[in-house]
Formats: sequence, structure tokens, C-alpha cells
Amino acid sequence: MIAMADTAIRLPESRDGWASFFGRYARVVLVANSDAVDMATLAARYGDGTLFVFFNKVFKVLDAPFGRPSLLVARSSHAGANILYRREVESVLRLLRGPQFFGIANLRAGGAEVFSPAQAFGDVPVGYLDLASTFADFYPETHLPTSGFALAFWLTEACPQLPVVLAGFTARRSARWKLFHDHEWTFEQIVNRLLVRGGRLTMDGGEHAGAWDRIAGRIPGVTASDIALVSAEILSERLEGTNRAIDRLMSLTRLHGRLDAFFRQIKPKTRKQKLAEQAAKKTNVTS
Repeated sequence: MIAMADTAIRLPESRDGWASFFGRYARVVLVANSDAVDMATLAARYGDGTLFVFFNKVFKVLDAPFGRPSLLVARSSHAGANILYRREVESVLRLLRGPQFFGIANLRAGGAEVFSPAQAFGDVPVGYLDLASTFADFYPETHLPTSGFALAFWLTEACPQLPVVLAGFTARRSARWKLFHDHEWTFEQIVNRLLVRGGRLTMDGGEHAGAWDRIAGRIPGVTASDIALVSAEILSERLEGTNRAIDRLMSLTRLHGRLDAFFRQIKPKTRKQKLAEQAAKKTNVTS
């Protein structure tokens, strides 16, 4: 029996608790903050028994209040939950508040990230999901997992029988929204595609597997290994061409880059930047 959301609900604070929470649903749709997302289409495609999970700045994909069963994932950083630090809580919650909104899952996926106290979010129910250890020896150490990838990957391990749909996970910059370079987008796309091929995730929006598989079926004597090898050769050649073009652009925009660096130096540092610098200094002292 799937419980309806209400103000008295108590959200989990452990991974086992969250596994049970998600496991009550027929499917979970993770909604990326992407231009590829069409919420009206998604809501019509996935019916009763679906939990829709949003991340941080939901106003990127919602332009009106959402009335289906939903959960908001609020990602933490050195300074606590980002939507608190950026004072976006109310602008986010106004699109989700309602009888079928369960509340906020404050997510931690990096070792230096810290949770925020529940009362800081106001009167909305808050739970905590700590996935830092899940990615400690798996995700590239130079980057941090995105919230959507972290939750999706963990769900495939914690709830292997639960259908999980990735909506709008394109890893592409758009005219309106940028990609943050503290995430390893290529690594995440590789893992997501492998999980899709293995039937552990489903993609809704973005690129789908299929075109490359059809080559081997159409050309006699060509194997998947042949396609992978030739694809790597072609990609290497195209990347080299792209690098030359980028080098040319860097030469043409060198003055702009110097001006940008100057203005960034005189711009006051944010609290988040100061905390990151303090953490880096502590690491250098202890090492």
C-alpha cells in the first residue's frame, strides 16, 4: 500500500529506511533539470504508483505546481544544503507543496559535504541520505557525483527490482542552463548507458542505445568489439580536431580571459568558497 503524503510523515535517515521508502512504489522517475524534460508528457506517460523525484532547482523544469506523488532531493556541499545557502527554499517548495508532496531528502554524496538541520528548511518534512561511502572508491576522486547519478546508481544496488526511469539525463549544456565541471559527466554517462543496456535503468529523453548495435547486425563479419575499436579511433581523430579549434579560440579570446580573471580576483569570495579553502588548508596541514 502506497501511503499518501501528509505533514505528519517522517522521512528516513538511513539507507535501509530509504530503500524501504522507494521500494513501496511501482516505479521511480528521476527528473533531471534539463531542457529535454517535458513534465506534462512525463506525468501522462507514468501513471499510478509512480514517485517523481526532483533535484534542487525544480523551477528549471516546473512552471506550475506539481500535483503527483513527489520528493525533493536537496544536495549538500561544504556549506550545507545548496537551496538553503542560495536562499531558494521557498521558490522551490512553492512548486511542490501539496497533499502528495512527501518532503525533502537532504543528500550527501561527497566526504566534505555536510547536512543541514531539518528546522532550517521550515515546516516541510526532512530526511537524510548519506551516500558518500558508496562512491568513495568508485567515482573519480577529482570530481563529485551529480545528485541524480548518485541516487540512480544507489537505487540499482539497494532496490534491484525497482524500475528506475532517468528523465532528461542528457549531460548537455543548453542555452539556459550550464553544466558544472565539478562532476565527471563522461563517467556518469558511461555508467548510466551500461546500466540501461543491462536493464537496470530506463532512459526517457536523451540518447538511447541502438544505432551502434545495428551496425553489427547489418554488416556481415563485424562484431561489437570491431565497432568499439573503430569508434575509439574515429573519436580520437575528431577530438584532436576539436582540440586544434579550441586552441585557436583560446588565442583569439586571450584578452577576454585576462579581463575575466582580473574581475574574478577582485570579486568577494562566497561563504562556500571560503569553506572550501579552509578544508583544503586543513588537508595540506595533515598530509
